[in-house]
Amino acid sequence: MEFLDFVLISASALRLAVPVVLAAMGGLYAESSGVVDIGLEGKMLFGAFAAGTCAALTGDAWMGLAGGMAAAITIAMAQAFASITLKGNQIVIGLAVNILASGLTAFLGIAWFQRGGQTPNLETGARFGSIIFPLTEQVSSVPLLGPIYKDILSGQTILTYLSLLVVLVTWLVLYRTRYGLRIRATGDKPQAVDTAGISVSRLRYSAMAINGGLCGAAGVYLALVQGGAFFRDMTAGQGYMALAALIFGNWRPGRVFLACIVFAFADALQGRLQGAGIFGIEIPVQLVQAVPYLLTILLLAGIVGKAEGPAAAGKPYFKGER
Repeated sequence: MEFLDFVLISASALRLAVPVVLAAMGGLYAESSGVVDIGLEGKMLFGAFAAGTCAALTGDAWMGLAGGMAAAITIAMAQAFASITLKGNQIVIGLAVNILASGLTAFLGIAWFQRGGQTPNLETGARFGSIIFPLTEQVSSVPLLGPIYKDILSGQTILTYLSLLVVLVTWLVLYRTRYGLRIRATGDKPQAVDTAGISVSRLRYSAMAINGGLCGAAGVYLALVQGGAFFRDMTAGQGYMALAALIFGNWRPGRVFLACIVFAFADALQGRLQGAGIFGIEIPVQLVQAVPYLLTILLLAGIVGKAEGPAAAGKPYFKGER
């Protein structure tokens, strides 16, 4: 593989990683607080549908972003109510969110737009465009650094740069603030948090609100950047990839981000491998398209027994229990 090919694949991987990174960071807040979130996929779908709808009606990408995040936060709060207040089974509730999202978004899309579940195609103003850095063309001829600056650093959307900022902010919040310490304590020792006079439920609700916002932003990226509209089940398992990245990254922001990049790089690579062959043997397209998912399974199979998540994750907390 030539250096330029590697740069182009890396640029594509960065773009493909954005929704997975955002959803994974959202899941990190929820699970660090003790709420197991299988519903990342569903909240991404709700966010994508709301974003596509709002952007199509208003012609404004920022209104689409606001609508997508608001919709996902609403679903996250309903999920939090069922999981935290009603103390339901968190895995079952998350799966219910995914099933509801898959069916309801398609139903509403058909009822409102009569396009087989798709929202109208978005005009330029209703989508987030690429941001070109200064001196891109002048620097592009510089060996090594030029292609990196032109194809990887420049030409991304604002949501891509914000997703990188989200990773840094998440690390700072969880490991350098009092709020983050309380969130992690709630996921590990909720009894100690309760004894200190801090509301476990309130902390978990706040984590789920952040979770919803980030999952909604991930869905917005799919609809307003990658797809140019909402399509039925357009997440295509990326919410589950984000969940896998959480486990593979051992619930650490930096490691989770690297896991997302690995999955995205495999996804970008399969796009290049389609139609190619090895030793004169043509590779079936279906097998090539399955590469990211196979990699996810293989990585999880190797580390799932070694991963150590929050001790109280998935366990409803009853006030005063010891």
